[in-house]
Amino acid sequence: MRVLVTGGAGFIGSHVVEALTASGHEPVVFDVRADPAADVRDPEAVARALAGVDAVCHQAAMVGLGTGFGDAAEYVSRNDLGTAVLLAAMAGAGVRHLVLAGSMVVYGEGRYACPRDGVVRPGPRAVADLEAGRFEPRCPVCGAELAPGLVGEDAPADPRNVYATTKLAQEHLAAAWARSTGGSAVSLRYHNVYGPRMPRDTPYAGVASFFRSALARGEAPRVFEDGRQRRDFVHVRDVAAANVAALRAGSAPGALTAYNTGSGEPHTVGEMARALADAHGGPAPVVTAEYRLGDVRHITADSSRLRAELGWKPEVGFAEGMREFAACR
Repeated sequence: MRVLVTGGAGFIGSHVVEALTASGHEPVVFDVRADPAADVRDPEAVARALAGVDAVCHQAAMVGLGTGFGDAAEYVSRNDLGTAVLLAAMAGAGVRHLVLAGSMVVYGEGRYACPRDGVVRPGPRAVADLEAGRFEPRCPVCGAELAPGLVGEDAPADPRNVYATTKLAQEHLAAAWARSTGGSAVSLRYHNVYGPRMPRDTPYAGVASFFRSALARGEAPRVFEDGRQRRDFVHVRDVAAANVAALRAGSAPGALTAYNTGSGEPHTVGEMARALADAHGGPAPVVTAEYRLGDVRHITADSSRLRAELGWKPEVGFAEGMREFAACR
């Protein structure tokens, strides 16, 4: 199968290209880093790239929380306009298979259970609580402490920042494209992806990259809040393998199917910082109580649907992956 990989020269996209090649597919890289003319927002460039293509793995995106709401127009342009241009070109070219790089950020906060009120959805955290070091959401009904759990794909979407909003819009656009064309669309809702080639020293990089860069400078990783926020750290090679599995399986024509794509093993941000520091040989992390208003407290995935329906499972364990990542140059 000839597969166009948008963002194919990037962190995740380059691993997707390798996984496709290893599986006998023919990847075609479309990325402004490889060719300044390869902008997914350019209809003519996209139309040329789709010639002879059977499917698309859409990895191109502006990622991360960013530096404030001033980034909103750029996020919407790169993520939503770019996706709309790509899908329109796919409709015109008769390409009917799409794998979208989705994200767990569409859920907002994760799943919480109250001992009295059952499963509840806390609202955005208040600045006053964060300033006071009260990081855990409380039950919106009775104010009790909540127990975090795993989020399934049927959970309501509740994006809490600009990036999350654009990722949800990408899914809606893909679903509309599938309905209009009879195409097959899969959204892989990535959790916290890390591994070789991860961007560093940029405001849009992930927290694992920030920690690794600090360690490389001989500085202690600075862990926000109290370090107990839970995430699902999934290795980039496992994410690439999920793309190949999704491409092979497809989805029902005329619909978008979403799959959580995580390791299934929640860890705290503090645990991750300690694992990287230990693998690097120090210095030890410092917990700062700083916060970013757009962050959520806990978000971890139930990835059982991906395992059951596509036969995918993660191969890189947390300890192994962190040791490898700490050694990356």
